[in-house]
Amino acid sequence: MNSTDAPGGGSTSTAAGYRPTGRRETKPAAATSVHFAPGARVPNATPATQDGPEHTTEPFAYDAILLSGFGGPEGQDDVLPFLRNVTRGRGIPDERLEEVAHHYRHFGGVSPINDHNRELLAALRARLQEAGIDLPVYWGNRNWAPYLDEALEQAAADGVRTMLAIPTSAYSSYSSCRQYREDWADALESAGLQQTLSIDKVRQFFSHPGFLQPFVEGVRAGVAQALAAGHGAEQVEIMFTTHSIPTADAALSGAGLFADTEGGGYAAQHLAAAAEIIEQAAPEISWQLVYQSRSGPPSQPWLEPDINDAIGELEGRSAVVIVPLGFVSDHMEVMWDLDEEATETATERGLWVTRVPTPGVHPAFVGALVDLVQERIEGRPASERANATSIGPWFDVCRPGCCENPRLGFKPAIAGLQP
Repeated sequence: MNSTDAPGGGSTSTAAGYRPTGRRETKPAAATSVHFAPGARVPNATPATQDGPEHTTEPFAYDAILLSGFGGPEGQDDVLPFLRNVTRGRGIPDERLEEVAHHYRHFGGVSPINDHNRELLAALRARLQEAGIDLPVYWGNRNWAPYLDEALEQAAADGVRTMLAIPTSAYSSYSSCRQYREDWADALESAGLQQTLSIDKVRQFFSHPGFLQPFVEGVRAGVAQALAAGHGAEQVEIMFTTHSIPTADAALSGAGLFADTEGGGYAAQHLAAAAEIIEQAAPEISWQLVYQSRSGPPSQPWLEPDINDAIGELEGRSAVVIVPLGFVSDHMEVMWDLDEEATETATERGLWVTRVPTPGVHPAFVGALVDLVQERIEGRPASERANATSIGPWFDVCRPGCCENPRLGFKPAIAGLQP
């Protein structure tokens, strides 16, 4: 591995600030408290966000950026320990975890997500440099090495005191936003940095045109392929798909703004993004929002319909274009649940099928992430921020009670008004 430079140099180790201290299978323990600066409403926040504004209009010079990923196993021996990290606190026995483990074992025990984040890390650094933003980027995962606490330890050792975090998730829900905030609190406590480091987060970026552009291009290409294969426009169905979540969690997503909307803010944000993509790419084609990757017990209601059920119920269609709208890269839920299972379901039904690429390191997406950094450095007003949907731009500081998970009980979190 390469050595790590001090902040401002722009380069870190191969794992972006992570210097391994030996193989480790367990993520940081759950935090028991969070640090509050005197008089602050938002814990472990920079002065720009301590009072909890919906959108920060105060310019602020951050020391570094924290790219936060989900993490994934990189070998067969990693699979079960990784899944234990993902499901910690839920009491799920290894026998049940093995039911999911075979997805990873099918691919040699290696999830592509870490390599995708390495590619994103390199692209983000290059684009920041092009934009004249001289900030180092550290990378830490929630559930596998490089872990968040190790990335924060390295950042602090390099002299970093204020960080702007970019989660690799675009939407509001417990698993796609609040849990990141909880894991940052866990990592700060584990590393003993609660009174040393401040971490803000960029807004949820589902409505940023740079996030949507790769999907616009993908839908156009997918529909064109279907038409070229002899399917009429009226025979094509576009299925925007995202990770299903419990309906109780969905109801608490979106800061209470969508309490009367089925699927809460989580569904509303996806529907708004899909509507914009359709308007730009294929306004004449039928479409729907579907869900995938359900993992809860049958007795627990989750968002529906499942993509396989939806494919099975199609009438008058001969072609399906699958759009992984809820994902930023081709990780396991895309490779297995879509490229394997959903594709097999469509093929068995005699349907022509294609799957649209995820944003990955598409220049427009990487540019969007840099723009999210720039708007916070500049203190750009919400009215001047890039936004392409009927919802947004979303909040810089999470609102009270947004995306909580009552089943798991209250857990300390940062980057929001309610810890």
